[in-house]
Amino acid sequence: MRKIAVVYWSGTGNTQIMANLVAEGAKEAGAQVTLFTAAEFQAQQMDSFDAVAFGCPSMGAEQLEETEFEPMFTSCEHKLSGKQIALFGSYGWGDGAWMRAWEETCRSDGADLVCESVICNEAPDTLEQEACKAMGRALV
Repeated sequence: MRKIAVVYWSGTGNTQIMANLVAEGAKEAGAQVTLFTAAEFQAQQMDSFDAVAFGCPSMGAEQLEETEFEPMFTSCEHKLSGKQIALFGSYGWGDGAWMRAWEETCRSDGADLVCESVICNEAPDTLEQEACKAMGRALV
């Protein structure tokens, strides 16, 4: 049974909804899933999971949340090479530049992005909810 971590930060609850849907999809596909907030996850835990989904909304000038999520993610970067990961998050403005930059960082770190990232404007609609579940299945 594959072990999947879903690690997220959410300010308004939208990214948390997405995280729960990613976890649901992975569980439906037969994985053992652990859901973490950014504050609960540390780089050394990366080795305990076959794949990791990271979720963070766009903040400020289209960037990752700076207080909890970005420091946690930065500490994990040296563990991304060869690791299967997926990225998701919500936004309230902009055009997704934060996600494109984040994907490029992951590729530069050698991560294996298992599927297209999922972004949604505010709360996920029906199509975005299904995309989150499909992401979970892709991680398995």
